[in-house]
Amino acid sequence: MNVINLQDVSKTFKRKNVIKPTTFAIEEKKIFGLLGPSGCGKTTLIKLIVGMLKADSGDITVLGKQVPNASLLREIGYMAQSDALYTALTGEQNLEFFAKLFGFSKSERKERIQYAANIVQLTEDLKVSVSSYSGGMKRRLSLAIALIQNPKILILDEPTVGIDPLLKRSIWNELERLKDEEDKTIIITTHIMDEAEKCDYLAMMRDGEIIATGKPTELKAHYNAQNFDDVFLKIGGGL
Repeated sequence: MNVINLQDVSKTFKRKNVIKPTTFAIEEKKIFGLLGPSGCGKTTLIKLIVGMLKADSGDITVLGKQVPNASLLREIGYMAQSDALYTALTGEQNLEFFAKLFGFSKSERKERIQYAANIVQLTEDLKVSVSSYSGGMKRRLSLAIALIQNPKILILDEPTVGIDPLLKRSIWNELERLKDEEDKTIIITTHIMDEAEKCDYLAMMRDGEIIATGKPTELKAHYNAQNFDDVFLKIGGGL
């Protein structure tokens, strides 16, 4: 079953077609990757799906509801490309703030904070002011915030930038577990080849346009390519 559907969706900024008419669907309980170079439109497309931007044309539905729709906010965990954190507060206070926004009881907030902090390995730093966090720690806290309300759909914009390889592997293991054991649908934007390989399904973007879609193995086989750099080159233009 498809949980996200886009039909002829487009977006223009200052007369530039940032997203050209785009149609695709995302199945439930899958890790769906948007792969492409910086500036190709990945973040804009994500913001359209979340409802942060309104499409100029076309239709977007998430969980059967037309976007934008305020009722979907609890069902979508969103991690932006830039960290939106309260740096004067501790990591725990940031998580507490967002947990309160979703109406969790005191005991539920404690449970969700422990769960989310453990996933991103921030438990020992929760009492530390975010102003003292490294860039990688801030990314980890942003991911924890995206997980705090236990969403049905998790949307992550370049989530592992600035994170060390061991933690990156741990986060991907958790994403696989969330998909398989908690039936979550996960959408991730990336320009990193090994992350693209881990996705169940890929949409490859360039210049605001989806240029190829499919399973990673199928895409490479179709274009007789060893990696996705080669796929982009064979379609026309590099990554």
